[in-house]
Amino acid sequence: MANILNEILRHGVRSEPFSWPQADLETWQQALWQRFGRALVIRHVDAGSCNGCELEIHALNAPQYNLTGLGLHFSASPRHADLLLVTGPVSRHMEEALRRTYAALPEPRWVVAVGDCGRDGGVFGKSYACLGGVSQVIPVDVVVAGCPPTPLQLLAGIWRAVTSAKGSTLPRPE
Repeated sequence: MANILNEILRHGVRSEPFSWPQADLETWQQALWQRFGRALVIRHVDAGSCNGCELEIHALNAPQYNLTGLGLHFSASPRHADLLLVTGPVSRHMEEALRRTYAALPEPRWVVAVGDCGRDGGVFGKSYACLGGVSQVIPVDVVVAGCPPTPLQLLAGIWRAVTSAKGSTLPRPE
């Protein structure tokens, strides 16, 4: 512990404070308000991951990203969600649960597969215990690659999903 403190005292803090550009914040808020008239509700499902992506999702919930200020929040119920955030390769034991969660989401719904495992199974691949990527079980709108992806990459993936042409009955943000 003393070594770490000495390193900090010698070199200072090596990261910069995070802040949203004001224009981006306003763009997010306006787009979500135009599209939904309310906050975007996200349901997260861990389909069998190593928890690396979950750590980044928890980091995304940190105060510096201000998800509530952006108009995003997580829900425990898929019936109240607009977007499904799925991490990990789909294990055989999670296949039915993932299908049911997807079916419970109201239309229009978006699915974001998170990480390399969510994309194609990643290091777990396809095996007796693993079906591979999320698209093997449910339709995927956006893939956020990375092992694990950073919180900003996750936000960019959510933005891509929300601004996609799917759900054209809602006004598309400019």
